[in-house]
Amino acid sequence: MMRDSSAGECVQRTYTAEQVAQILGISLRKAYGLCETTTQFKVMRLGKRCLRIHKESFDKWLNEQAELT
Repeated sequence: MMRDSSAGECVQRTYTAEQVAQILGISLRKAYGLCETTTQFKVMRLGKRCLRIHKESFDKWLNEQAELT
């Protein structure tokens, strides 16, 4: 999280794989699989077992998917 200096609030800039799984209504295993193979949103690997998904790029991708249906 990053602190917004103007309001003194913490701003979430990434999602965890667990959060992505919950947002999409899929299993954690499928969320990790999606993150490993996608080029549609930014995924950062922090160490061997830790992923963070760039919130803004994921939200943009998700909104685009919603428009397609």
